[in-house]
Amino acid sequence: MSGSNLSDAFSPRAASTAPEPGAQQPLGLTVHSLPQAGDAVAALQRSRGKGRWQMLALLLVCAAPVVASYFTYYVIRPDGRRSFGELIEPQRPMPAQAQVHALDGRPLRLDELRGQWLLVSVAPGACDAECRNNLYLQRQLRETLGREKERLDWVWLVSDDANPPADLAPALSQATVLRADDATIAAWLAPAAGHALPEHLYVVDPMGHWMMRFPAHMDRSGAASAKRDLERLLRASASWDQPGRERGQP
Repeated sequence: MSGSNLSDAFSPRAASTAPEPGAQQPLGLTVHSLPQAGDAVAALQRSRGKGRWQMLALLLVCAAPVVASYFTYYVIRPDGRRSFGELIEPQRPMPAQAQVHALDGRPLRLDELRGQWLLVSVAPGACDAECRNNLYLQRQLRETLGREKERLDWVWLVSDDANPPADLAPALSQATVLRADDATIAAWLAPAAGHALPEHLYVVDPMGHWMMRFPAHMDRSGAASAKRDLERLLRASASWDQPGRERGQP
């Protein structure tokens, strides 16, 4: 009955069991478990994983301008026309640790040429009529780029031990002339089917990748089309290559 319940609540026995005001209660103790070795390892792995993701993100940020420039050239192609030069796919990287020589015999590494666009010709030192034509076109193509010309090196790879003719010396003052053996050249550049290496001009990007080959036996009218290709490449890569290497020096 409800009446008996109320009386029980106010009975002396109930009052005796209620805590007195201000009376101290026993302290409650909570036991926390110690960290386990597996937890520490998992935390360390999470930290390392986060570091790897941060490094990957940094690399992607650094590579973005390069990717964007190639996307612009290969995919968008602002002028809507095909390139005059033949695009090399897959691109060929510079041979690792390859050694070349200056004409005075000084040893150099081929990868010292990285950092700028390269317009490359290959020919024996005697330099026949085709070799002279290619050297002339290389110089003219670079000069017609105007203020952008410092972003392009023209390079002659001499493929034997012969010395270039003395009458070429004044013109070659603006070129980078290096002696390279056949194996080094063949590991990097190649002619079109049915043609020889000296018949072409080759375009190499600032990372050392051979990425374009101009048609064999190019004449001055073809050079105008080659110039448009070079201008598009320089526009697309304006944010990531480095102009200004001392002429005649790798």
